[in-house]
Amino acid sequence: MHVNIIKLNAIGSTNTYLKNLCKNTGVSDCTLVVANEQTQGRGQMGASWQSRQGQSLTFSMLKRFSRLHISDNAAIAFGVSIAVKGVLEKLKVPAVSIKWPNDIMSYGQKLCGILIENQLEGNHVVSSIIGVGLNVNETEFSELPQATSMRLATGNVFDRTAILELIGEEIQKELEFIENEKIARLKSSYEASLFRRNKVSTFETPDGFKFNGIIKGVGRSGELLVEKEDEGMQGFQHKQIKLLF
Repeated sequence: MHVNIIKLNAIGSTNTYLKNLCKNTGVSDCTLVVANEQTQGRGQMGASWQSRQGQSLTFSMLKRFSRLHISDNAAIAFGVSIAVKGVLEKLKVPAVSIKWPNDIMSYGQKLCGILIENQLEGNHVVSSIIGVGLNVNETEFSELPQATSMRLATGNVFDRTAILELIGEEIQKELEFIENEKIARLKSSYEASLFRRNKVSTFETPDGFKFNGIIKGVGRSGELLVEKEDEGMQGFQHKQIKLLF
């Protein structure tokens, strides 16, 4: 599998750069843009992603789709999360799990965030720009006590370019399940990897209400399925609920 890599020194956001590149040129499928330093990295719903020059891996990848209906767009997040988790496990990062919707954890600490922006035509997703921010060789997170890095988790220093190529290829491989209409397989792999699945956890709603529930899985559109003691199973979209652990 071939991944075309564009390397930049400093950029505001690799997702924005790749989006603009797609407007102006015929960018080939699975093109990957990586920045040594990203100054305006974004996380879910406008949150910022902090990266350290020369230590983090911040990149965006273009993936085109031929027949992905908008109702199945959660499968992209399933595939990308599984791909990143798989590479980290191959590199001996311990206790890797996916915190819904798409943070990658090691022992309950965040080491990777994923942001996916879809381009639509009618009722179909024609392409996605997949942004990944991965903590690779950092050793300090003074402002982020719940963060970790591959180096802290394993004690090893990693080659960021090698990891980039591995993740790019693995994303490509996992997302082939979408083109082959094997979305159920991606969903079940994602569910099996969920952080705190089948454990009693505390959740909080945007208005500050806290409740206990058990993560059971995800729905087809990516909503988190939580079993509540009195009310049975309930589905929550992103930002309707926050996992407090």
